[in-house]
Amino acid sequence: MGVRFAFAGGREGWIRALLTAVGVGLGVALLLLTTALPNALAERDRREAARSDHTFSQQKIPKADDTLIVLDSDTTFRDRDVRGRMLEAEGPRAPLPPGVARFPAAGEMVVSPALKELLASDDGKLLRERLNYRIAGTIGEQGLVGSQELAYFAGGTGLEKLLDGLASGARIDSFGSDGLASSDPWDPVLLLLVLVVFVVLLMPVAVFIAAAVRFGGERRDRRLAALRLVGSDSRMTRRIAAGEALAGSVLGLVLGAGFFLLGRQLAASFEVFHVSVFPSYLNPSPVLALLVALVVPAAAVVVTILALRGVVIEPLGVVRTAKPARRRLWWRLLLPLGGLALLFPMIGQGDDGGEFNQYLVVGGVMLLLVGVTALLPWVVETVVARLGSGGVAWQLAVRRLQLSSGAAARMVNGIAVAVAGAIALQMLFAGVEGNYTRASQYDVSRAQMQVNVPDGAEPASIAEEFRTTEGVRRVTVLSDGYLGDRRGEGDTYVRFTVADCASLREVATLPSCRDGDVFAVQGAEEDTGTDTMAKPGTTLWADPADTSRPDDRGVSWTVPQDIRQAQAREDPTGYERGGILITPGALPGKLGPLASTQLYLSLDRSVPDAYEYVRNTAVRLDPTAQPMTWNSVESNDRYATIRTGLSVGAACVLALIGASLLVSQLEQLRERRKLLSSLVAFGTRRRTLSLSVLWQTAIPIGLGLLLAATVGMALGAVLLRMTNTSVRVDWPSVLSMTGIGAGVVLVVTLLSLPPLLRMMRPDGLRTE
Repeated sequence: MGVRFAFAGGREGWIRALLTAVGVGLGVALLLLTTALPNALAERDRREAARSDHTFSQQKIPKADDTLIVLDSDTTFRDRDVRGRMLEAEGPRAPLPPGVARFPAAGEMVVSPALKELLASDDGKLLRERLNYRIAGTIGEQGLVGSQELAYFAGGTGLEKLLDGLASGARIDSFGSDGLASSDPWDPVLLLLVLVVFVVLLMPVAVFIAAAVRFGGERRDRRLAALRLVGSDSRMTRRIAAGEALAGSVLGLVLGAGFFLLGRQLAASFEVFHVSVFPSYLNPSPVLALLVALVVPAAAVVVTILALRGVVIEPLGVVRTAKPARRRLWWRLLLPLGGLALLFPMIGQGDDGGEFNQYLVVGGVMLLLVGVTALLPWVVETVVARLGSGGVAWQLAVRRLQLSSGAAARMVNGIAVAVAGAIALQMLFAGVEGNYTRASQYDVSRAQMQVNVPDGAEPASIAEEFRTTEGVRRVTVLSDGYLGDRRGEGDTYVRFTVADCASLREVATLPSCRDGDVFAVQGAEEDTGTDTMAKPGTTLWADPADTSRPDDRGVSWTVPQDIRQAQAREDPTGYERGGILITPGALPGKLGPLASTQLYLSLDRSVPDAYEYVRNTAVRLDPTAQPMTWNSVESNDRYATIRTGLSVGAACVLALIGASLLVSQLEQLRERRKLLSSLVAFGTRRRTLSLSVLWQTAIPIGLGLLLAATVGMALGAVLLRMTNTSVRVDWPSVLSMTGIGAGVVLVVTLLSLPPLLRMMRPDGLRTE
């Protein structure tokens, strides 16, 4: 009979069932996405390992007919990484990279579909100048880790001579690696972050599913109360209600699977926080998918039966829409208090070697967040019961909330849980951020990029190329090497730096300077024997000579008599360098080629794409060049990955929040259609009714966000104490999270106005 009510109860029945199914289906789709995440991450790791082409510890192999030279040519384009490789096959049996059908010839490249699309667009003009190859094909899915990844393989010649230079590369005879995971143990605080992220992201989904099975609850309660009055006993009433809820939830499973499959196909078209996947990645774990299929209908039945207590015991109260009994507070407080009790034993365990019990963490966080859903109906009921008189719109809204505060609280529960969890997470991230992020040693006020000059190139000409590059304000050229105290392998070495006077002033405080001067810098952080080796007349050796050859004298340099003292200062990289500073006029010709040269570039931030112009110049001078972009902050890779995962998950949950709230709002408006039509027929202005609907949403949302902020800050404080971090409320995060929650509700309310205006017509009173 319950199933028949759902599907054969006329228009009202199937509309109610469809709304329930849509609400449940949205939650199921997100749960299925969650169950597919482990497989997606494993597949990304597998493909990354399968296309691995070299490691730092790889053994050198001799040239053969099955070897391939691979050089890195990665680049960055507007904050997006571009994976690049230059290939040269040394024989007919050279291994092909995964996803590549044939080797590109010199001057050609095969590209990922996303890179091909970018290069063909107007936005890719600067990147086309950098990747000056003819596109000869595309990389297949097996050669990419994500659908929106930017990657290319370019053909080259004469790459062997670059292997011993600055270029990163290797000679290989196969692609792929063991893909062994890092053996470094996970920091217990990072594990805590992962656990809390998963609980916080999944709890709103569970709350939305529980709320969705209660769609149409008021009309259903009246119908079941009528059945109770005409002879149905309490067990029969529960079975009928369970059957109706079961039917809606099973239909929701079907729709959820459909939503998931649709989203799975659309996933390839999107990139969220630089993370993209292929549809084939999103295959839910069979065990977890089965668990979802069993738990969702069971939860729907349990929630429905728990909600029937008033109907079964007091049917006349429902029929007469009498004022319900006051909600009790004591048992609602037990949930958050129980959560705090579970988390309390782990306070202060975030020190080195500390561990957190994952079951207590999950249970404690869940109880605290569920406590929000238990407390909110009591808070809404208590507050609206004390609200006084006001305008007509205010009185209509308040009276409606006083009669059905439970329905209003159900609509708000999901977003309150999401905001409470987000505030706690933001506090935790802000509190431990100092342990996983730190200020970079680079002085980004003096330089923003660093470029290595290729071996054998003329530093002066390379520097001039960058000085004439658009967006470059200043170029600092520093050439470095080491001088030993004797021929061959010396016992002591001193660093020497070659640069003009302007560049030397970036690494030392000079009394005065002109070309031909030499300076000694003592007492710096990296000083290695300057006090004993930088004495006038001392002979220093720049190149370890081959002592087995009597005629090999190496390269020597004698410290000049007029060497002067200079005071050390931090260079652009943040270090104090000691040693000997030499201007070009005092440098012997044989010593220059033995120094490695770096360029430090200061950019004009007002020039759009200044970084791209620099990268284009660097690649034009050296195809394997990878200019380094300096950042003021450096972060732990695992910490950054967790934060990215939180951002991706939060985006999905926010989308679910908006969609579910809209469905819930439309369901409540549909139930009040005749009431709205009656008020319009009696002359109530539409503006007044629209404002009353807004107040009916704003009051519980405001109370829910206030409760969410309170619980979120309490949970955040406990989590910070668990990590042995001082408690500090991150007010910008609290305000931003509550603002985002209020913004979502505002958007949903605006979207519900058109159907509201259609319902406010007198012809809505017609009935059959």
